[in-house]
Amino acid sequence: MPRISIDLPDVFRFSTELQIYQSHINEAGHLDNAQLLTLVSEARQRFFGSLGYTQTRIEGVGTVITDAALQYLSEAFHGETVVIEVGAHEFNKYGCDLVWRMREKTSARDVARGKTGIVFFDYALRKVVPVPAAFRERVSAHA
Repeated sequence: MPRISIDLPDVFRFSTELQIYQSHINEAGHLDNAQLLTLVSEARQRFFGSLGYTQTRIEGVGTVITDAALQYLSEAFHGETVVIEVGAHEFNKYGCDLVWRMREKTSARDVARGKTGIVFFDYALRKVVPVPAAFRERVSAHA
């Protein structure tokens, strides 16, 4: 079975730091896979915030996650600080991929990388809508 391969941009313009707490650690003593996604979710919220948005308030609409893929590169441990970089990539009519990379801060060791597919969603109408032009412009200016 082929392994997942995730291509990342050469440069990310947004990054945030997060501490790995004991509650993020599994029985094997390293970062739990479900908790990794929790950290990435927090980074995604901060990414939207850096653009003046929330996940549910972007130019009058919100977002819905359509899929997620991730690739583990090394373990992460309690007490470490990770840097998560996020960027918007590969736009289509209704959404894009939010790509991300997680590194341990002190050593710059790659921990994981991934992408989360999103579509834009009008919660009042309960339907998918095109990417707001202002969002695409703001992300491009941010890049």
